[in-house]
Amino acid sequence: MDKYIKVQKIGEGSFGKAILVKAKENGKQYVIKEINISKMSNKEREESRREVAVLANMKHPNIVLYRESFEETGCLYIVMDYCEGGDLFKKINAQKGVFFSEDQIMDWFVQICLALKHVHDRKILHRDIKSQNIFLTKDGTIQLGDFGIARVLNSTVELARTCIGTPYYLSPEICENKPYNNKSDMWALGCVLYEMCTLKHAFEAGNMKNLVLKIISGSFPPVSTRYSHELRSLISQLFKRNPRERPSVNSILEKMFIVKRIEKFLTPQLIAEEFSHKMFQKFGPHAGPAKRPAQGQNLASVAPAHKITKPAAKYGVPLILKKSGDSAKKFFEKPITKCKQEAVKKKRLEEKQQREQVN
Repeated sequence: MDKYIKVQKIGEGSFGKAILVKAKENGKQYVIKEINISKMSNKEREESRREVAVLANMKHPNIVLYRESFEETGCLYIVMDYCEGGDLFKKINAQKGVFFSEDQIMDWFVQICLALKHVHDRKILHRDIKSQNIFLTKDGTIQLGDFGIARVLNSTVELARTCIGTPYYLSPEICENKPYNNKSDMWALGCVLYEMCTLKHAFEAGNMKNLVLKIISGSFPPVSTRYSHELRSLISQLFKRNPRERPSVNSILEKMFIVKRIEKFLTPQLIAEEFSHKMFQKFGPHAGPAKRPAQGQNLASVAPAHKITKPAAKYGVPLILKKSGDSAKKFFEKPITKCKQEAVKKKRLEEKQQREQVN
C-alpha cells in the first residue's frame, strides 16, 4: 500500500472493503479492494489467487480494468480502475420516476452484453450481475465489474452447484438449488434490463419466501408500451423459467436491432477479435494452480466465492452467506439415498402446492 494514499472508504461487503485511493506516482485515482485472507484455509486462499488470475486476463473496454494485486499483513489488495460516473443502480435511483429513453437503455445494454460476451466466451460465469456491479466512466462508458464470485468453467456447459448471488437477481434454478450455467447470468441480465426500463426490480416482495415464490413463478409486472416490441420481447425471453429457452449473450448480439449498435462501442479491430472464436483457443479449460507469492509480491486473485448455506427454496429460512470451502463442496457431493429421494419428492410436491396457492 506504500504506492497509494487512501482517500476514503467507498464500500463494504462480505468480501471486505472498497477504498478509493490516489497513486503517489501520478495522482491518478483507483479503487482498491481489501480482503482479509488471514482466516481463510489454504485451499480458499489458492482459490482466491486463481480467481484474480482470471480477473487479470479481462481486458475489454466494457470491463473495469484490473491493475495489480498484492498481499500485505494478512490482506489481499486488488487495484482496479475507478469509474467516476458511479454505478447504474445510483443512476437509476437518481431518475426519480423519469424513464430513460429506449436509445439510452439500448446503448447501455449493448455494452453490458459485449462485456458479458467477453466473459462467457472464456468459459467464465460472472455470477453476480446486478446494477450495483455495472459502472459508468467519466465519459459515460459502461463497465462491468466485481468478479468476486466469478468461476472458470471446465467446459462451456459445465453446471455449477454453488448457490450465490444477490436475491433480487437470483434465477429460478438457483432458488430451487438446481445446477446452473451461464444462463443464470442471462436471467440476471434480464433483471438489469427490466430495471433500466421500469426503474424497479422485476421481482420484489416483503420477505425472502415471497420473493422466491415470485421468481420461481416467473411472473413480473409488464414493461410499458412506451418501449418497442423488440425490447419488451427480449425481456420476456431472458425471463424464461427454463434456462435452455433463454438466449445466450452471443445470440442476443446477433439480433438486428442490437447488431447496428455494436460498432458505436468497439473498434473494427476489436469487433474482428471479439467475434472470432479462434482467439479463445489459447484459453484452456483448466486454470493452473497459482504459487503463493512472498509478502508484498504482485499476484492475481479475487475474494473467494460466497455461497448461500440454505437454498432459497427452503422458504421460511433467510439467506445466510458463508465462505465456500471443503464442507460446502461435500454438501453438494453427498449421494442421495432412497430415503432422501422420497423426502425430495415430498418437498417438491409441497412447493408445487404452495406455488399454486400463490397463483
